[in-house]
Amino acid sequence: MADPREFWNHRYALPGWAYGTEPNDFLREVAPVLRGPVLCLGEGEGRNAVFLAQQGLEVTAIDLSPTALEKAHQLAATRGVHLTTQEADLADFELGTARWGTIISIWCHLPPWLRTRVHAAVVKALVPGGHFVLVAYTPAQLQFDTGGPKSLDLLLPPEVLKPELTGLEFERFEVLERDVQEGDWHRGKSAVVQLLARNNASA
Repeated sequence: MADPREFWNHRYALPGWAYGTEPNDFLREVAPVLRGPVLCLGEGEGRNAVFLAQQGLEVTAIDLSPTALEKAHQLAATRGVHLTTQEADLADFELGTARWGTIISIWCHLPPWLRTRVHAAVVKALVPGGHFVLVAYTPAQLQFDTGGPKSLDLLLPPEVLKPELTGLEFERFEVLERDVQEGDWHRGKSAVVQLLARNNASA
């Protein structure tokens, strides 16, 4: 497999915006209940982070690709908002403890060993009352040629989410087929899981 950083740098170096400049539909839908500070995992070119910054939230976006983060700053500048960005590999990145009001994982597909570690870190990193928003392709996505990883190992089985996110209350948990229109790489009927979960731990 190609080096992930090289793969994503190449994709994000292409002209235009790989996944468009508008936020994910589910994120837009749940945004009114979210609060900062916000951490966006695997944020890419910044469309979701910029949208949340436009809602008045303090946002930090991390990604493996410096090319992507340069574009995130460009998009933020055109929208008149500020982003904090950090080039980081989630295998090494420390999310902290009771640090974030919201954590976002949208199309951030990870191998199982890393996904379970990151999800455990998410639970600890949310402040009491904080939210986790996730959107990912499920294994059923392999029947569609509309985006996402081609490797079953990187797709997200919905049944693992509640065990991996023990400690969060699921306010929305949806497994469905829906139309996704996000740039050139996410286009058409798709098999997705989308969730909004809340940390109900006491302060």
